[in-house]
Amino acid sequence: MRLTYRILAFVIAAEVAIQAAVMVYAVAGLGIWVQEGGVLDKAVMESDEFAFPEVVGFMLHGMNGMMVIPVIALLLLIASFFAKVPRGVVFALIVAALVALQIFLGIFGHEAAFFGMLHGLNALVLFSVAVWTGVRARRPAAEPSAAQDAYA
Repeated sequence: MRLTYRILAFVIAAEVAIQAAVMVYAVAGLGIWVQEGGVLDKAVMESDEFAFPEVVGFMLHGMNGMMVIPVIALLLLIASFFAKVPRGVVFALIVAALVALQIFLGIFGHEAAFFGMLHGLNALVLFSVAVWTGVRARRPAAEPSAAQDAYA
């Protein structure tokens, strides 16, 4: 179960990297489209047609962030109860809390740019904590010493 915990933590970190990649892909495509004469307005935003092919990056970012990553974080939290990683539950809870905060900031980033900025910063924190959570799982659980066994 320790390996499952470790893999899930690293998968969350990889998912955060994927999130950054698909967002930059979409924004770069938007920039190219505008440079070529495209106009981004409310009509384009509400249209069912793709104004430019890279718009798929925005959709992938939303679906991945709202559905895939939260499920992986929940699986990490469940695995943490069985993995016997020192303070593993605490770190899994921190990852889950950062994912929840990321969703909140992503939703409200559409209302205030400040939340969008915090969304990007929190992604870096989430990536770092997820990597550290996975790295920590390599360490074996502390085994009780002979002296501790005598008092048990």
